[in-house]
Amino acid sequence: MIVVVDYGMGNLRSVSNALERVGASVRVSDQARDVAEADKLIVPGVGAFDMAMEELRRRRLVEPITQAVASGVPYLGICLGLQMLFEFSEEGQAAGLGVLPGRVTRFTVAPPLKVPHMGWNRVRRPAGAAGDCPLLAGVPDDSFFYFVHSYYADPSDRSAVALETDYGRPFASMIWRERLFATQFHPEKSQAVGLKLLENFVRV
Repeated sequence: MIVVVDYGMGNLRSVSNALERVGASVRVSDQARDVAEADKLIVPGVGAFDMAMEELRRRRLVEPITQAVASGVPYLGICLGLQMLFEFSEEGQAAGLGVLPGRVTRFTVAPPLKVPHMGWNRVRRPAGAAGDCPLLAGVPDDSFFYFVHSYYADPSDRSAVALETDYGRPFASMIWRERLFATQFHPEKSQAVGLKLLENFVRV
């Protein structure tokens, strides 16, 4: 069973619908017990970093999420679900989950680019990437995914970057470390290529 974590700030229906389209058994839950017992976890999110972390703590979900990741339960973070993996964000004052070293930084771009970064953009595997992320099987370089964000992850360990995207500068658009996966883009909004990535996660 894949548990989609409900902390009040995610596109829960669109994520679960997309997973069901690729054959997954899905439960949307805000219960710590469900998170602790999940075969796989998906943490989506749209909104502000501090509020998201506050909601995870209020619902007592931080510990079961971090324990699941530490024990090797496959995890897919989407948008805020990627950003909260890091130690802190320039968006606020709250500490992140601290699963990965690094921070989340606000875009500084020159016209005609605008913040937030919104819409379709290309992804590519970084030069010298170690191995090929299993979620990217059948996803070619230069595929387009859908983004909506004003901040991006800046990991201390660049080997964790599975995909990069250019928006005024290159930034990490996907993170991968063993069975930990996270995307800055929204696969559930990215049509066929996004469904392919989700299908690959179901098969992990």
